[in-house]
Amino acid sequence: MTTGELRRAGPAASLRHTASKVPEVTVYFWLTKVLTTGMGEATSDYLVHRLSPVIAVGLGGIALVASLALQFFRRRYATWIYWLAVVCVAVSGTMVADVIHVGLGIPYLVSTSFFSVALAAVFATWYAVERTLSIHSICTRRREAFYWATVMTTFALGTAAGDMTAATMGLGFFASGVMFAVVIAVPAIAHWRLGLNAVVAFWFAYIVTRPLGASFADWMSVPTSRGGLALGWGPVSLAMTVIIVALVAYLTISHKDAAAGRWPSGPARAQVPGPADGRAEPGRAQP
Repeated sequence: MTTGELRRAGPAASLRHTASKVPEVTVYFWLTKVLTTGMGEATSDYLVHRLSPVIAVGLGGIALVASLALQFFRRRYATWIYWLAVVCVAVSGTMVADVIHVGLGIPYLVSTSFFSVALAAVFATWYAVERTLSIHSICTRRREAFYWATVMTTFALGTAAGDMTAATMGLGFFASGVMFAVVIAVPAIAHWRLGLNAVVAFWFAYIVTRPLGASFADWMSVPTSRGGLALGWGPVSLAMTVIIVALVAYLTISHKDAAAGRWPSGPARAQVPGPADGRAEPGRAQP
């Protein structure tokens, strides 16, 4: 649908097709995203050890449903609502992966493989239905549903993968964090130097942020006997939460996370999704 077609279709169609509710991909996006992964890991571990695992998982599930309901029912992008949903997904994703391993006794290698297949299935279904995986095309409820299904699966996969490298492969949390820090640079360099598709580069990096942040959060939290700094899950979770709140407040005031051409408040404006193959529109090199 072109901009002209959106305008001719009237206000209702404009709201259905143009109220993109995902932030612009900037350095602030990646910084906040990595912090939410670490915060989710530390918060999940703190709650599970301080409360009954059943109560902790129940509270995490309620928070997840409530935050996603806020995100879905709001017509326009709101910084604090979006990142609240991401934080709740981070906590719940950690709990799901931990329940599968600790509660059901399934090895990390198996759970990592399972979530990898699940993520591939989500991507395949999304592309088969919508013919695009670009985050700049998140302009309908159905695409938003696919987006959040992908986000939730990436968090569970990243948690399992991070624990697999740290425990099963014996790298430890710090070495795992360093490894994922190197891995996350691969899609950026490949996109910059080799012309890797922007959508592929984005989702590759997005997946890796989870084990990256979680590995360093675990390293800071666990006892020295496990190779950590012994700061504790509670203090690490609190520190990361404070930084996340500060970043979200800054983005809310500065609107640096608002997409080009989109007003953070006021009437929704027409946004034309990029081509299905992920190539950016003229003048745009974004996923």
